[in-house]
Amino acid sequence: MSERSGAAASGPRSAATREDVAPRRRGASEPASAAERANQETRLFVAAYPPPQARDDLAALVATLAIGQPAQPGRSLRLAPAQEWHLTLAFLGDVAEHAVPAAHRAVEAAVCAAAAPVVRLGGGGRFGRGKFTIVWTGVHGEGLADLAKAVRRQLKAARLPFDPKPFRPHLTLARPADRLPAEALAADLAALKAYEGPKWTVETVALVRSHLGPKPVYERLGEWTAGGAAAAAPP
Repeated sequence: MSERSGAAASGPRSAATREDVAPRRRGASEPASAAERANQETRLFVAAYPPPQARDDLAALVATLAIGQPAQPGRSLRLAPAQEWHLTLAFLGDVAEHAVPAAHRAVEAAVCAAAAPVVRLGGGGRFGRGKFTIVWTGVHGEGLADLAKAVRRQLKAARLPFDPKPFRPHLTLARPADRLPAEALAADLAALKAYEGPKWTVETVALVRSHLGPKPVYERLGEWTAGGAAAAAPP
């Protein structure tokens, strides 16, 4: 489940809520104050990453698919790099910077008290149609839904936002939109549907900051071991 394939976005702020007098704009060379930095928003999600063995097995299949072939100029299929494939357990969306430590504590509390699920990658399909087409592979295993539920429960207790839609465990592989011929897309989906990868244990869970753009960057802010302690302490 990339970072999130299928999460709700916040609605636009109404112009009616703006002050009648616009606030003074800060000059380009004038640094933001501590209060302004604390209220700046950052996009967060909670995810697990498949280990190299599972990731490489899936990558070998993807390399044979149409979505895994070099794209023609201007026809990018937006194949996600294999090292960035991830299973999203909860999508927080835009969160004020000052709330990031609370997110750290919530994820730590959930993960360190949870059992480590044993899962496998397998199956696959599409979300959306036409220019909204997303290709994914599934993640299956007992205890996975319980882990996601525990993370969301701790986020709710900390009064942090998250997408409440039902948990559909998957890894987003590509966003080909309508740039892939229907026959090639159908063949890719059939191959993914028949795929079954090796089993692996979800040993660590990360709190991730998403930097959006043509090539999104995912920054792991902290990682915790299921049933254990922090694998990487927050900064």
